[in-house]
Amino acid sequence: MTKRWKQRPPGSTWGDWGDDDELGRINLLTSEKVLQGVREVEHGISFSLSLPLDYPGGSAMNQRRYPPILRPTEDLAHKQDVFYNVVAREQISPELIDVWSDDVVTLWLQYSTQWDSLAHQGAEFDTGGDGVAEPVYYNGYRAGTDIVGPREDVKGDGSGSLSHARHLGMEHMAEHGVQGRGVLVDLAHHLGTGYQAVNFKTLQDIMAADNVVVEPGDMLLLHTGFATQILAWNKYPDPVAIHQTAAYLDADDPALLEWITESQISALVADNYAVEGVAVTQAQGPHTLLPIHHLCLFKLGVPLGELWYLHELAGWLREHGRSRFLLTAPPLNLPGTQGSPLTPVATV
Repeated sequence: MTKRWKQRPPGSTWGDWGDDDELGRINLLTSEKVLQGVREVEHGISFSLSLPLDYPGGSAMNQRRYPPILRPTEDLAHKQDVFYNVVAREQISPELIDVWSDDVVTLWLQYSTQWDSLAHQGAEFDTGGDGVAEPVYYNGYRAGTDIVGPREDVKGDGSGSLSHARHLGMEHMAEHGVQGRGVLVDLAHHLGTGYQAVNFKTLQDIMAADNVVVEPGDMLLLHTGFATQILAWNKYPDPVAIHQTAAYLDADDPALLEWITESQISALVADNYAVEGVAVTQAQGPHTLLPIHHLCLFKLGVPLGELWYLHELAGWLREHGRSRFLLTAPPLNLPGTQGSPLTPVATV
């Protein structure tokens, strides 16, 4: 394939794993990183790190996203408009003893516990070195050409899809496998759950206090306590407090952004809404609304995990004086998607 760019964003990893790379730093999840994660398993105890996918409830967190909608499928072959609690003896054949149910879901992929793919956020950037910025994503993949939509039957398979990431979709993470060593930083233990920005110094002080060490290829998880509050609201979140609860990374701190780059983490995860604060940057002039998303998804190829549930894992790790574990966290292998729900599992 013809190279898509002549110049890459400063400090980016574009091209580091090839001109056509679609994984970014997931490439750092090598067999050795998996083995490092496996070596952290001492007790065989597993923790599910997912909220129920119908949480947080409502659309107060993001007006574009709604809870999943379940409904029965249809079985037109047997003239069943609703294939749910179907008594086969009555509706299909008098000799059958079966009772069946089958359903379909309308799912907003980034409503609850999720991965952001590298197709989720791009930027306007002059890839050609000609002074003209164009909308592109990680490694120079282009809006409208590689990330396509809305367009009728965009996949060309009769599915009726209106949008499709021909490149950088979640299927690449799924096919590679997302497994390795996870490292947790317990912000909530040190800071409580008040709404506050966490700069590089605070993060490093907490890591030093808890003897947390992050190495290249590790997946970094931040426990803020936000997801625990989401559960406490029981699907009826306070529309104001949901935007003013728990810690978030201070994306205006250059030292923090530099550390994310230099640490070579393969993924960055939090139990809050966006890892960073939403629309809180004080940047002036042309700038990104979400600097950590810009750095991770657009420049470094680091997928972001959001709204994970880390409460029980954080408590167990603190009780046992640990911060590391085996993390298994593949997204759905649903081609062309900008994000994916998942049920990550930590094993200790």
